[in-house]
Amino acid sequence: MTDRVVVIGGGHNGLVCAAYLARAGRKVTVLEAAACVGGMAVTREFAPGFKVSACAHILYGLDRVVAKDLALVSHGLSFARTNLRTVALSPTGSPLVIDGEQITHGEVTATDRAAFGPFVRRMRKFASLLERQHRRPPPRLAWDSWSEAMQAATLALDIRRLGKSDMREFLRLATMNVFDILEDEFDSPLLKGALAMDAVLGTKLGPRSGHTVLNLLHRWSGGASSIPRGGMGAVTDAISAAAVAAGAEIRVATPVAAVVLEGDRAAGVRLTSGEQMPADLVVSGVDPKQTFLNLVGARHLETEFARRVNQTRSVGTAAKLHLALSAPPTFRNVDASQLGERLLIAPDLDYIENAFNPSKYKQSSTQPVIEITIPSLHDDTLAPPGQHVLSAVIQYAPYDIEGGWEANRAHFAERVIDTLESYAPGLRASITSAELLTPLDLESEFRVTGGHWHHGELTLDQFLMLRPVPGAAQYATPIRDLYLCGAGCHPGGGVMGSAGYNAARVILSGERRQ
Repeated sequence: MTDRVVVIGGGHNGLVCAAYLARAGRKVTVLEAAACVGGMAVTREFAPGFKVSACAHILYGLDRVVAKDLALVSHGLSFARTNLRTVALSPTGSPLVIDGEQITHGEVTATDRAAFGPFVRRMRKFASLLERQHRRPPPRLAWDSWSEAMQAATLALDIRRLGKSDMREFLRLATMNVFDILEDEFDSPLLKGALAMDAVLGTKLGPRSGHTVLNLLHRWSGGASSIPRGGMGAVTDAISAAAVAAGAEIRVATPVAAVVLEGDRAAGVRLTSGEQMPADLVVSGVDPKQTFLNLVGARHLETEFARRVNQTRSVGTAAKLHLALSAPPTFRNVDASQLGERLLIAPDLDYIENAFNPSKYKQSSTQPVIEITIPSLHDDTLAPPGQHVLSAVIQYAPYDIEGGWEANRAHFAERVIDTLESYAPGLRASITSAELLTPLDLESEFRVTGGHWHHGELTLDQFLMLRPVPGAAQYATPIRDLYLCGAGCHPGGGVMGSAGYNAARVILSGERRQ
């Protein structure tokens, strides 16, 4: 039995994998470069007395099996708010409020109102198909055993169980762009903008880009949205506590410099301090490019495999703005019951597409697309009494912006605040502190290549058995005794824990073939 396991990276997937391996009796050490665990799902203070979820600020897809197995509630996880509604802000009139399968507020045509419920149910049926794959290693492109054939057959059977009509519709939609689907289904610009936002958030894709319906389904496969009490760091703190309770050791402020190889196998890691840690298995929770091209080194990989890894698309275009506010903001035509929901500035499909277009040429839009939360309305631990935190995800902020981010940072932040001010008059006067995290900052602070939230685009050519690349899509890698467990693996981005769960299952099953 394998005894010593080193897990590189204390993000949520690395911690989940460590917890399951420790529960199975392995001697597990997690090495995290930062001063605390959590990776991109961390809560931190950005101004005196003001704390915020540094990257992802809404929890969508925490795997329910992982949460139950690891008893995360008993380890301190609780929620300040569940089942967030989506409030699509209008530049001129009343907002549109979406609550599950219903439009509960706003002006839409009777046709749109009638069509919305069936559309959501159909898309969630397809999303549930993806959700059933979350806790399964993806099937291989080719197989030579009955167990491998059964993995492929299970996926095919799940698709076939949709029924003939829905199966055809799913296969048609999976490669399509969300713009065309929404134009066919609805008339309301606000409704189409809100739905398209879920298809592009965190990606380098616009509404007219292929595979954005797949992104929409992936996002919806996570279920209802919530705000953890204490921010997203509370989720990873609970997972970390579960891992420690199972016997795992966690070392923070311990960056790894390289995976140590002995012949064709991983034999441990070397720290930046020079210390070497031998191990029977090494599991990497960092992104695939960082793992293979930096920690292992391309010279130790087969040339074609290294080329495929290098060509994976993992350049981020999402930035994060944090505002400390002396008073709660007032958004035009938004009442108090709506202020604490998920607020969107994405008034129509063309607005989003026009915001995306400049990013293709290393420029930012004059009218950014923004997802806004004010978590302190639900969680008073995040800001001083009477004051608040505004957390905003901004599309599109190109990683490699022309002229560099140091020359563009202040102007971009002002443009975003101007956009917020146009929907929330008086907001600027209440700002006591502001922090902007560009994709370059995300790369630097969280050590993720390209600053991509999902460690790589979620498109059909980087999905399921193609994620991150063939030859490393079932968590084992071409380097014997080296495994992947991060968001660059199936099922992809989002604070789910499913990739860590799957990697642990593969390791414990003894499956090492490619």
